[in-house]
Amino acid sequence: MNIVMVQKVLGLLLMLFSLTLLPALGVSLLYDDGGWRPFSYSFAFTLLAGLVLWFPVRLQERELRLRDGFLVVASFWVVLGLFGALPFYLSDATEMDVTDAIFESMSGLTTTGAT
Repeated sequence: MNIVMVQKVLGLLLMLFSLTLLPALGVSLLYDDGGWRPFSYSFAFTLLAGLVLWFPVRLQERELRLRDGFLVVASFWVVLGLFGALPFYLSDATEMDVTDAIFESMSGLTTTGAT
């Protein structure tokens, strides 16, 4: 198992995922609805977490194996659900607990519509 490369890919994917919060932040600022804080905090925390994972192993160059790919995909779905729940959890408008925020995040990411 090549944990170093899995860590590197997860860090890169988290940094990429943090960019998906910027359009929502921009729309919130454009309409001045007061909901920009959860998006900005979530963006910063997600980007920072991605950098923390990626930076120490950024110079490592190894090949990913099939098992590593499975671990990347499974880990990223879990991590994506957790970090995607941040705006729900931090928002005053939704008043969700952690479980509901993670459920809504996974429901939206998988497009199941199980809300």
